[in-house]
Amino acid sequence: MPVSPIKMADAIRVLSMDAVHKAKSGHQGMPMGMADVATVLWSKFLKFDASKPDWADRDRFVLSAGHGSMLLYSLLHLTGFKAVTMKEIENFRQWGSLTPGHPEVHHTPGVETTTGPLGQGLATAVGMAMAEAHLAARFGHDLVDHRTWVIAGDGCLMEGVSHEAISIAGRLRLKKLTVLFDDNNTTIDGEATISETGDQVARFKAAGWAVKVVDGHDHGKIAAALRWATKQDRPTMIACKTLISKGAGPKEGDPHSHGYTLFDDQIKAAREAMGWDAAPFTVLDDIARAWKSVGRRGAKVRKAWEGKLAASIQASEFKRAMAGELPANAFEALDAHIAKALETKPVNATRVHSGSALDHLVPVIPEMIGGSADLTGSNNTLVKGMGAFDTPDYQGRYVHYGVREFGMAAAMNGMSLHGGVIPYSGTFLAFADYSRAAIRLGALMEARVIHVMTHDSIGLGEDGPTHQPVEHVASLRAIPNLLVFRPADAVEAAECWKVALQQARTPSVMTLSRQKTPHVRTQGGDLSAKGAYELLPAEGGEAQVTIFASGTEVGVAVAARDILQSKGKPTRVVSTPCWELFDKQDAAYQAAVIGKAPVRVAVEAGVRMGWERFIGETGKFVGMKSFGASAPFEVLYQKFGITAEAVAEAALS
Repeated sequence: MPVSPIKMADAIRVLSMDAVHKAKSGHQGMPMGMADVATVLWSKFLKFDASKPDWADRDRFVLSAGHGSMLLYSLLHLTGFKAVTMKEIENFRQWGSLTPGHPEVHHTPGVETTTGPLGQGLATAVGMAMAEAHLAARFGHDLVDHRTWVIAGDGCLMEGVSHEAISIAGRLRLKKLTVLFDDNNTTIDGEATISETGDQVARFKAAGWAVKVVDGHDHGKIAAALRWATKQDRPTMIACKTLISKGAGPKEGDPHSHGYTLFDDQIKAAREAMGWDAAPFTVLDDIARAWKSVGRRGAKVRKAWEGKLAASIQASEFKRAMAGELPANAFEALDAHIAKALETKPVNATRVHSGSALDHLVPVIPEMIGGSADLTGSNNTLVKGMGAFDTPDYQGRYVHYGVREFGMAAAMNGMSLHGGVIPYSGTFLAFADYSRAAIRLGALMEARVIHVMTHDSIGLGEDGPTHQPVEHVASLRAIPNLLVFRPADAVEAAECWKVALQQARTPSVMTLSRQKTPHVRTQGGDLSAKGAYELLPAEGGEAQVTIFASGTEVGVAVAARDILQSKGKPTRVVSTPCWELFDKQDAAYQAAVIGKAPVRVAVEAGVRMGWERFIGETGKFVGMKSFGASAPFEVLYQKFGITAEAVAEAALS
């Protein structure tokens, strides 16, 4: 006799209760409420094979409401993902387990993205759907034909990034994206209506989505709605009317049962209400077998797809792209460009030098997909011939994100996690504040994305302090597993792009100037890959002064060196394009670069924070101690004392 799908859903509910209760922390409310929706989705619609979690053409399932992680862990365990054993379920939220409090990609097989910060899962899923659409256009639907499914709650849709994300998806008509809204009118503080008056269904519809409302506990109606979603020509949102902690007896529907609120008596009552007689962390054999068959359901489809891939003339290129491997000739043109720059010594803004580097990279690395938050001309991120990524064919490689920095950064994370593309996009560095949460999450997820951030200091001039980032470089340098590049000229800009693209599991930020900066490099050798290096040695004796600088201030340091040398003070200059890479060098190299000069000075058009790494606590710093002002950049550098004369004086003092 077939197992009732209700009983299959109850297995999720009971495991969620048991795990949260044992951990004495967590959230059983959403997993219990969405168990019916998840059961229908995974058993009848989701394309996956539990024995092959990394199958390239699998559907992507994103639990945007990541606090309900036991929903996902229960599904992974029940469907047969080998790594997620019952022991892992019992060790929910414990040290070393594969079941952390919120889902973490690269940590638990079957988890597609790290979620928890509400709304970001939905925005990341938009990027996954974008990657699918582009790769289908590139390789054909025989190799790329899958969907992205998202479970999001009231909190996800309150977060501002959700507005950005659904607007992008609606404009691009990403028809293989479906959001399942856990419409339970519940937040931690009580009913959602205490802080929300919006009509989410109307909002999605206004953004260009197809929408439907369904009883989230009626399996037949859920299945009909999911079937409907697969036939639409635009992204779909299904508002699933649910009761939080469904099945929890007296606690069912209680707005305060969001988190750890079911104790021994409540769990006993819930088990009785569900007719569940098994011991804790036990699933009856017939229910377990039913779920395991769901996990095996996609094996036949997966094997058929592997046959198509093996027979495809694009097989090797597809495998290379999905593995994240760069083409063999990825840097030939760039290296020639660097050699030419060493000869011609071009003088320009580093944002222009970055654009020139892209001119030599994008044509030979087809995985690169660019974009900008409505600042294409300022960011220099568009390369001729890329074409716009847009409906209906999605072959283009340039995304017009609009003024949506947070949504853009989160979507890039999703594109990277999906695989097959290497996303980069641009905005002003001051607006890194808008996208910082996604930059941080990308670093945590080891996503290969590149954030191009121009107008990197007071050097942008007349737009004034609202647009002049003085603390942003320091704050970005504080994020683990993030490379922050601040190149000085054309050679460093190209070298930094080369290093960034070689990072398979580390995102990068390119901080670039609006104003022109002098050419400073005299030798090749990919020196930026070391993070910091001696640009100019001391002359006329042992170094008495070392000047450290990054970006546009390297030119200031060089000019200060000339002043000091003329005064009989042998001075060396060290360029520091990427502190994080310097920290990875061995101690001997670091010591040699920092040197033994008794006087150390650093210059950067930002705050001092972090420069102690190079100059120590007693070293001199020439930079910003306040916000900027509105004036031509030459005036600002003089007024704020970031000049060669000021650097020389700091050394002499």
